[in-house]
Amino acid sequence: MNAVDDSTLAAAAAQAGPAPSGEATPWAAAVLRGTITAGRLLPGTRLSEAQVSRVLGISRNTLREAFAALADENLLTRLPHRGVSVARPGPEDVREMYRVRLALETSALRWAEPGPAPQLHAAVAAGRAARERGDVAATADANQRFHRAVVALAGSSRQDELMDRILAEMRLVFLGMREDPSFHMPFVERNDRITALFEAGRSQEAAAEMAAYLAAGRDRVLAALGVPDRA
Repeated sequence: MNAVDDSTLAAAAAQAGPAPSGEATPWAAAVLRGTITAGRLLPGTRLSEAQVSRVLGISRNTLREAFAALADENLLTRLPHRGVSVARPGPEDVREMYRVRLALETSALRWAEPGPAPQLHAAVAAGRAARERGDVAATADANQRFHRAVVALAGSSRQDELMDRILAEMRLVFLGMREDPSFHMPFVERNDRITALFEAGRSQEAAAEMAAYLAAGRDRVLAALGVPDRA
């Protein structure tokens, strides 16, 4: 099992800045969440209470509360007598993530007011530029930005929050796959097609395209995990 080094945690804490007064638990959770979703803590990495609390400068009780919050978000796994580690999503986790994404993303496309969508265009442009450079990680980031921007079309802060949690889990899946270029890069042009359909007022078609897109993504992730889809 991987272990984390002090410098990774210290850099994340320095980037976050000091914890606001009385908010050490959400601060610690945010530091660890950001470190996980940035790919600096791989799935299966063990997190030692003694080490993490020392480097972050917080009590063990505070850290346990932060661990519990991240376990509720499915980013950490807590096992009796084995401690805490970064989650390693399995096939059923993947299926559930895509079920939630299907509901969030297709409904946003169906019910949002059609019109110019600069955030979608920006994500498509970033994806194409990353693909041209052969930068797999940046292509994956641009794809995530695109899907986050799709949900933002709904104008719901609660849906945005849920999508952020799902995308954080998805990052763990992609890290487990070592961010295979054959997975991320073909979806860039599908992002562009969905954008064009939405802006043209063809909302139902955009939603149908997204549903097919997500089904294809789910099946490819499951295939990479060695499990045929059954959902």
